Amino acid sequence: MKTDLTDTTASKINKALVLGRRAIGTPAIGMVLTLVIVTDEENAYDALKAASDAAHEHPSRTLVVIKRVSRSPRDRTKSRLDAEVRLGADAGTGETIVLRLYGDVVDHAQSVVLPLLLPDAPVVVWWPVNAPLDPAGDPLGALAQRRVTDTYACEEPIRELAARAEAYAPGDTDLSWTRITPWRSMLAAALDQVDCEVRSVEVEGEEYNPSCELLAMWLADRLDVPVQRTASEGPGLTAVRMDTDCGPVVLDRADGSLATLSVKGQPSRAVALKRRETAELIAEELRRLDPDDTYASALRYGVNRLNAPGTSAKGNSGDGDGDGAVAVPAPVEAAAKAPAKEAAREKAPVKKAAAK
Repeated sequence: MKTDLTDTTASKINKALVLGRRAIGTPAIGMVLTLVIVTDEENAYDALKAASDAAHEHPSRTLVVIKRVSRSPRDRTKSRLDAEVRLGADAGTGETIVLRLYGDVVDHAQSVVLPLLLPDAPVVVWWPVNAPLDPAGDPLGALAQRRVTDTYACEEPIRELAARAEAYAPGDTDLSWTRITPWRSMLAAALDQVDCEVRSVEVEGEEYNPSCELLAMWLADRLDVPVQRTASEGPGLTAVRMDTDCGPVVLDRADGSLATLSVKGQPSRAVALKRRETAELIAEELRRLDPDDTYASALRYGVNRLNAPGTSAKGNSGDGDGDGAVAVPAPVEAAAKAPAKEAAREKAPVKKAAAK
């Protein structure tokens, strides 16, 4: 069931929701959260489709906030709110409200969204594109327990990571970080199988891919070893090579779907490591609403080095005592600060088999 409302208010939208539920016999129960998507008209369809697919796992009320900026100076002064209410088969397993804001109301989107939030339910705000530099300081972001951005959609993703680190607040997360969850799990499992000391790491991937940078920063932060970042043609992450005192450990994915895990003394194994769709990434983020301390640690580790003008020669010896700097846009070497033994308490940890 779909209801179009022109030049409406939040009160009328709530009434349309009640009438729609009565008409199709659907109660307002079973929804676990409110997902607010802040996007533009161009990206609204793809974002809503991803949210609808994720709603099969997390039934939710989805609010799509589209800020329409008129080119005409006369129209800019006219405040208007148009809404599209979708229920039943048109909304999947939850409820969908598409809000189009015009005029001055664009600057007060939070006043429109607030009356439409599910009572006593968590709120997640997702910016598929054009995310604010300080998500927690944004009026819409201030309403949420979790704030999801995607630095891969930015024009300068590496500099955007530095800005995210400076403005980080508990509850912030990034789909570029979510994309490397399978990589982190696979690398942790590989090191659990060997009793070796990791001496250095090389992360290979696309030059301007923020997921590659986050993986490199996470490995340096957890392992306390030099990490070299090298560029490839992609797609995305292509390989991680770890030099240990027992021989190399290599996770290589050349085609974006199937990877090969090689550990010295063991036969090479093919592992599924495909690039995931946005719906899968959003569904993963909605599984946890608490702060991701592992992401925060990795993000803050790399911010100073991301802003450095060049690369330090320190840390090349592999003794983990250097303070290598990472340049923009291709970070090269880094040394970590957190002991690897703390990784056992983190999500998808990587740890060294022997203490230094």
